[in-house]
Amino acid sequence: MTIVRETAGHTSADRLGQDFSAPRRLLGLVLLLFVLTASVLASLAVGANHVPLSQVWQGFWHPDRSEASVIVWTLRVPRTVVGMAVGAALGVAGASIQALTRNPLADPGILGVNAGAGFAVTLGVGFFGLSGITGYIWFAFAGAAVATVLVYLIGSATRGTASPVTLVLAGVALGAVLNGFSTFLTLINPETFRSIRNWGLGSVARTSLDDTVVVAPLLAVGLLIAVAVSGSLNSIALGDDLAVSLGTKVLRTRILGVVAVTLLAGGATALTGGIAFIGLMVPHIVRWFVGPDQRWIIVYSALAGPVLILASDVLGRVIARPGEIEVGILTAVIGAPALIALVRRRKASGL
Repeated sequence: MTIVRETAGHTSADRLGQDFSAPRRLLGLVLLLFVLTASVLASLAVGANHVPLSQVWQGFWHPDRSEASVIVWTLRVPRTVVGMAVGAALGVAGASIQALTRNPLADPGILGVNAGAGFAVTLGVGFFGLSGITGYIWFAFAGAAVATVLVYLIGSATRGTASPVTLVLAGVALGAVLNGFSTFLTLINPETFRSIRNWGLGSVARTSLDDTVVVAPLLAVGLLIAVAVSGSLNSIALGDDLAVSLGTKVLRTRILGVVAVTLLAGGATALTGGIAFIGLMVPHIVRWFVGPDQRWIIVYSALAGPVLILASDVLGRVIARPGEIEVGILTAVIGAPALIALVRRRKASGL
């Protein structure tokens, strides 16, 4: 029994030897914090409009009415904060949903979260005349929450409990239906839905700090829940039967996990629209360094997600000067080859 409990606590890391020892993980955490700091500085220093670093520094620490200060505080600081919040939310949501469904190729969209948020925003624009992100936020979050509840109800309709397979099937099916309805509505009256086209691409540039403050408490609660259930997710990764035998309350863990994913992915989608592949790529990249222990994966994903978002945002500003390329487009371009590579790897990172 001792061996089994150790396996539940550390999953397959123990069976892989000392490749994922605590010193290695702590060193990786320090390096990741360094990379995150560099990404934040790059996001503040680099933009479509070239501003000398000396002026950026002066404008950041001494806000005034100068052009550099206005650019830094009205454009770069808000999108940097949004990128950090959304990156952490999507990274942790992806890690959580992969553990909950025991599917290493899953991402938050698998529960229909993005589709639910997009459909709710489409309804809000079409029937309530929403025209700005302040209105989008609550419609998007409500749509994500309702979609997640529907997926769970559909997945548990036959056997009373929702298995990972039924959750995946229900999420994919509901997402396809909601995306179809959203597309249908936008085609009927393209002018009415013009305002949500850019939102659907996924961008950190159009969200203000005020909007972020509104959603931040929801993201914080989602992160706390994900951290709280991360230990139980290690047991669930071994299978429901073994998890129950080890004392894990599988149903409660799964419900809390779904709530966390809804808060994180729903809130992130509400702020920035659809940003693809972050929830898929980040947990896999993290797992290569820390192993399958969900506790470390959650912490690393909360730091690696912002790095990927901010790096993509900076790249989008540079390669299309004087214009910009939306983050959602770049993550999709990067994510598609990454997905192919993950599928083709003989030793894809397991859960």
